[in-house]
Amino acid sequence: MGESVAEATITEWLKNEGDSVSMDESLLTIATDKVDSDLPSPVSGVLSKILFKVDDVIQVGQVIAHIATEGDTITTIEKIEVKDDLKKSEEHLDSLPLKNREKEEVSTANLEFKSSISRESAGRFYSPLVRSIAQEEGLSQQELDNIRGSGNEGRVTKHDLIAFLNKKLTEKLSNPSITKIDTEKKIEANEAPKNLSANLISSLPGDEIVEMDRMRKLIADHMVMSKHTSPHVTSFVEADVTALVLWRKKVKNNYEDRENSRLTFTPIFLEAVIRAIKDFPNINVSVDGNKIISHKPINIGMATALPNGNLIVPVIKNADRFNLSGLAKEVNELADNARNNKLKPDDIKGGTYTVTNVGTFGNVMGTPIINQPQVAILALGAIRKMPAVIETPDGDAIAIRHKMFLSHSYDHRVVDGALGGMFVKRVADYLENWDSEREI
Repeated sequence: MGESVAEATITEWLKNEGDSVSMDESLLTIATDKVDSDLPSPVSGVLSKILFKVDDVIQVGQVIAHIATEGDTITTIEKIEVKDDLKKSEEHLDSLPLKNREKEEVSTANLEFKSSISRESAGRFYSPLVRSIAQEEGLSQQELDNIRGSGNEGRVTKHDLIAFLNKKLTEKLSNPSITKIDTEKKIEANEAPKNLSANLISSLPGDEIVEMDRMRKLIADHMVMSKHTSPHVTSFVEADVTALVLWRKKVKNNYEDRENSRLTFTPIFLEAVIRAIKDFPNINVSVDGNKIISHKPINIGMATALPNGNLIVPVIKNADRFNLSGLAKEVNELADNARNNKLKPDDIKGGTYTVTNVGTFGNVMGTPIINQPQVAILALGAIRKMPAVIETPDGDAIAIRHKMFLSHSYDHRVVDGALGGMFVKRVADYLENWDSEREI
């Protein structure tokens, strides 16, 4: 599933128990973040047992099904063993004194109650350690979902959970009158604006109600989490890219004939971003609580619109190791795979900085939302022909120039206006001072 993938969600079983399967035939579909993948059968045989249901979260390396190959005898041994275990448990309970038996039954009931903490809820996953602590402390799923996470992609870490429990204990000690019922009312009160707005939205004649698909729910949760996590600031710079536009027009056809690959503006912009990151490495960081993680790899995410209207961000790993031609091929391959649903889970992991091209839709500029846990994102506006004042040996003159806006949103917790502004200005400088004689 890729080095950075630890778990996935089963979205569909393509085979049922008892069905014959061939080697490399798809058994089931799983989802990791926004990527859906088919898992092929490693052998030919009969699918004898399915161990997990649709919507279950499975771990990498975990056994999810049994396949009986040629020569194997399909029996009901497992079902017999389960029945024997249940019978032994009942016999064990019957043999206990009434007091001990009631205690053990209560213990079993508590275990069943604690298992109600889900591994995936509110658009994010919870690690076994976090679930274990939450269960031991008697937290409800709703309380756990309301904790703001500081981990990767907004996940709740052990430190987040401990801080929440300490705060909860402090509030209880300072005001003993606060009961569990009062706490639940507080949670409900905090959610009141959301619920109230939902109740105020009434259907009008002709309206159509459409349930969000899984990817849209993930995007919605991720965007809301980002705005809650990072104080966003956006700086704007206008760049004169006339030399760049004329250069691309000159070399485009020869390059595409030679390499059988498109030469769009995107890899050119990415090269300028990579050079600017090397000049200002403090942009290439993430925040973990009160710690700043400085990334050595420069992994550039490029926001890509999908045909169904959703958005995905494939990542070019170690982008600084590619020359311009290599970047062009990586951009084309990832974009094509994204639009054809061929991305692998690892293709959207590990980004350290993101670029989105709003100019593709004719937009002049935008205020993009940071792709957590990164701290900055650059929006590229449309390139337009504009009248501009230029300096000449004979004085100033008005000429038609190719211009565009760069919009840089950054996390003001760790990126101040000086750094955020200088970074986007440096990107613009690299684009404006393009070498018109450059070969590719």
